[in-house]
Amino acid sequence: MNQKERSSYDTILQILKSDATLLSDSVVDNIMATQREKIKKMHPYAITAPSSEHGRWQTFYKDARGVRKNIKAPSEKALLDKLIPIYFAKTHIDNLTFHELYEEWLEYKTALCGSSNTMKRHKQRYKKYFETSVLDSMKVQSIDELLLDKECNRIVSENNLTRKEWVNAKVILNGMYDYAFRKRYIEENYMSKVVIQVRYKQVQRKTGKTETYDTDELSALNAYLDQKYSETHDCSFMAIRLNFFLGLRVGELVALKWEDLCDDNHLHIVREEIRNQDTNAVEVVEHTKTNTDRFVVLIPQAKEILEKVNHVDEYVFVRDGKRLTSRQINYVLEKFAERMGMHTKSSHKMRKTYASRLNAAGVPLDVIREQLGHSDLTTTLGYIYNPLTEKETYDAISCALK
Repeated sequence: MNQKERSSYDTILQILKSDATLLSDSVVDNIMATQREKIKKMHPYAITAPSSEHGRWQTFYKDARGVRKNIKAPSEKALLDKLIPIYFAKTHIDNLTFHELYEEWLEYKTALCGSSNTMKRHKQRYKKYFETSVLDSMKVQSIDELLLDKECNRIVSENNLTRKEWVNAKVILNGMYDYAFRKRYIEENYMSKVVIQVRYKQVQRKTGKTETYDTDELSALNAYLDQKYSETHDCSFMAIRLNFFLGLRVGELVALKWEDLCDDNHLHIVREEIRNQDTNAVEVVEHTKTNTDRFVVLIPQAKEILEKVNHVDEYVFVRDGKRLTSRQINYVLEKFAERMGMHTKSSHKMRKTYASRLNAAGVPLDVIREQLGHSDLTTTLGYIYNPLTEKETYDAISCALK
């Protein structure tokens, strides 16, 4: 058996879910001969011999979308071998279960995503919401539009999901059905027609008071940071000061390098710190959360802060010879909240404060989206709150209504 034949046989045997490495060539030959005879009996089109000495055997078959296509080979045997995977692939599609589709999609997504944390969350959500569903063991071909719609609504209702959590869970279904459609396992992507009609879990609406540092709080925080920096020269205090002018994710902030100062007016954001949820280890990766780089405007106040930081390492923010971490940034904010007798506002609230201040100053929303590194304007709108004090809000409304 030559290498080309072995490759063809291995492909067919994989479809049949056999282990070709455990079979002898004679057994493989017998299996293939049996499959050829089956194809001859079930194939609806004529298999035509060549009309000349150098011609090719040929026939027709219908693809997954029902389009008739011509197929050729140098011999009848080779032609039948080409037809075997086509027929048995159809058997694979007909018998494919929802769970098997999930496993296929997960393998495909893992190869593209590169984030173990994201894949871990997908696995957790599938196990929690879909593994216990009737969908899990059903054949994909038997799941119609109404059943899928009904199950999605049941999952939201019985698990009392918020809209945000359902969006996160739906990422799995959208991915699976898009994958199945592109693989031609299904003729129509039913997920595009699913409508959630049950009530989502109601959550307390967030406001600027909880999601941003208002003008007075920001002034008090900056005074605290300046005082602590003058006493300790700890760069963590300047890092926080700087981020109210940059609006970076905290992982991006602590991963900044001096080489990212691409010109006088911009920072190039290309990497971030992440925590591996499997090992709990912290590391810097050469990409951002969205796997896209961006350029953030560097205003004069931000440049002044950077000039105060010692240029002693490749990273901008270094303490005792080691790169500053996200945890150290949040620790400073916790100590400030403790001193002020207020609830801690995390490092992510710096990012929301940045976006909200830009919006309050009239900066176009699309510019704010670009600065934050969002691909969707809807995401950016979730960062916009009122960062003004009550008096400033009153004065702004009074001025607008004069």
